[in-house]
Amino acid sequence: MKKLLGIAALAAMFSLVFAVFASSQGSEDEKVEVTITAKIGQPAPNFKLRSAIGKEHSLSGYKGQWVVLEWINLQCPFVLKHYNSKNMQTLQQTYSKKKVVWLSICSSAPGKQGNFSGDELTAKIKEISTNSTAYLIDGDGKVGHSYGAKTTPHMFIINPKGVLVYAGAIDDMPSVKLEDVKGATNFVAAALDAGLAQKVIKVSSTVSYGCSVKY
Repeated sequence: MKKLLGIAALAAMFSLVFAVFASSQGSEDEKVEVTITAKIGQPAPNFKLRSAIGKEHSLSGYKGQWVVLEWINLQCPFVLKHYNSKNMQTLQQTYSKKKVVWLSICSSAPGKQGNFSGDELTAKIKEISTNSTAYLIDGDGKVGHSYGAKTTPHMFIINPKGVLVYAGAIDDMPSVKLEDVKGATNFVAAALDAGLAQKVIKVSSTVSYGCSVKY
């Protein structure tokens, strides 16, 4: 009887060990799905996404140009702060004139805040009068996860060689107040100005602020 109990206990122990191992393996699989591959000073992850009007855009298609990636959610008060103050549109227009490609990316999942389609999306884009090159839809969140996009807005800058040279906040004023835009240090503008002038980008990474991306 004691031997049988011993065997049963041993079997239970191995079952527990296997269960813990299987659980840890599952966790690893989950981590792999959201692995961040974008790193400052290294080639930015390539991607292909369709725009609000159905046109496909790929990062590799803009090789040789400066590219800004702006994570967007048109129901996020932090995003609306920059659009309602016209700060974002002014930045987009200013740097578009300097041949900078500006891609707004929405990684909100279907049914989540910020996810729009069809006429509703068209109306929302028209409402904000964006000057971006394109509004791209990343409904499954793969591109957002690869860049480690955590908030809206979350900004990334890629140089003509395809290297990620800035990632982080749009500025140093983490609030939803329109009046706080004035006087804020704009990290994106500073990085682009330095890069376009072939100077060193002094601040290449900051902590982004805003609403969490609704994956």
